[in-house]
Amino acid sequence: MLAGAPHGISVAQIYRALNNPLMNRMIARFCGDRGEFIPKGAIAARRAIAALHGGTHLGLLADQKMNDGIPVPFFGRPAMTAPALAVLALRFDCDVLPPPVERLDGAPFRVMVFPPLLLPRRGEPHTDAATLMARVNEILKAWIRDRPEQWLWLHQRWPD
Repeated sequence: MLAGAPHGISVAQIYRALNNPLMNRMIARFCGDRGEFIPKGAIAARRAIAALHGGTHLGLLADQKMNDGIPVPFFGRPAMTAPALAVLALRFDCDVLPPPVERLDGAPFRVMVFPPLLLPRRGEPHTDAATLMARVNEILKAWIRDRPEQWLWLHQRWPD
């Protein structure tokens, strides 16, 4: 979201609200008018669809565990994965651009944007979504293997 603003790109970002409401408000103030911050939950789908209809780009974190997600291979083991990225991309025929964010020395970050992923179109929505999310997880795995110090995940990604 912040990386798009200097280039005139409006981005709505779905995020998990922090447990600390003070920190949540601080992040919202920090983002200001640089895009929309959409807390995940019941309202997120409606706001994400509205953003896409309005021509806004949508950002989702793909490495989040979802207890009610779909099992998708990640580092050779099934990991519960949120299918929203794939479901929305397939429904709205949106490009999926993988943008890793790299921490540089100090506090600056670099966002790289890779070419769009091919959307699977076998005609079975659940299979197509799982196929796309498996590709996303493969890309994440490659980035993590290449630069493990860049990946910080504080939740248990696999149940066992």
